[in-house]
Amino acid sequence: MTNTTPLSLSHISAGSPWWVFAAVILLLLLHIGAGGAGIVSGYAALLVRKGGRAHRVAGTIFVPAMLITGAMAAALAATIPQRGNMLGGIFTVYLVASAWMTVRRKDGHIGQFERAGFVFALACAIGALLLGLEAARNPEGMLDGVAPANFFVTGAVAALAAGLDLKVILHGGIAGRARIARHVWRICSGLFIAAGSFFLGQQKVLPAWLQGSPILFVLALAPLVLMVFWLVRLRFSHWLDRNRLAALQRRRTVAT
Repeated sequence: MTNTTPLSLSHISAGSPWWVFAAVILLLLLHIGAGGAGIVSGYAALLVRKGGRAHRVAGTIFVPAMLITGAMAAALAATIPQRGNMLGGIFTVYLVASAWMTVRRKDGHIGQFERAGFVFALACAIGALLLGLEAARNPEGMLDGVAPANFFVTGAVAALAAGLDLKVILHGGIAGRARIARHVWRICSGLFIAAGSFFLGQQKVLPAWLQGSPILFVLALAPLVLMVFWLVRLRFSHWLDRNRLAALQRRRTVAT
């Protein structure tokens, strides 16, 4: 869900205590810093060789950075309030956390995290649906500056995530290509939310010559394009098998 509210302190009342301004400034700094690190490391992780050292380093930076920026986005949106951005930040945290846990788990294993994740995703789906209906009922056709369609799309993705979580729970885990595909689409979706929120939703903070540029749309949509590329490659090629064989050979070489 694209952030439509510029990063500023304009929504804070002039009579607010000093610590309110300090807290919001801290949230802004954390959000901007972590968001920048998350976007850069996310693109790097998608472009470098999978399973290699560069991929692991990029992923190590990406996950905590995205968890921080998602949480800070939700907290900042709560001060406005901007319910669409609150939902987007919370859902981003879920997507990245569940993507990370997918590759941390052994094949065919689940735990309380997956069960809690299902409940969380289902709550996001229901929340998005309710917000979308409220936006549709408003005379201006929006809610906090967000159109109903944005909420419904987010709700549909959250419902899909919840359904896939339930499938994993019922099957007692996930393995093989399906496990990697689960990791890929969740990472890319979280990166897309962050990239779209910045490159499209925060154009006012960018140089004037760059605002409205096609480059911003390319950067914002790149995670979805790369997601499709990797999912198709996983489904129709032997890339994963070759990659695993190469990794096994490297480990044997190191061991000897």
